[in-house]
Amino acid sequence: MDELMGSIIQNGFSIAVASFLLVRMDKRLEELTKAVISLGAVMEKIARPEN
Repeated sequence: MDELMGSIIQNGFSIAVASFLLVRMDKRLEELTKAVISLGAVMEKIARPEN
């Protein structure tokens, strides 16, 4: 029984840490995606200057 509880606690902690990190990374990945899209728009304007 102690072995089962130890396994549950260890796996639960690992799942909690992984979930926390995924949520934090998701927000940062969204911001990074927006920045890359914005950079693409700027690069497109530079590549095709309006005369």
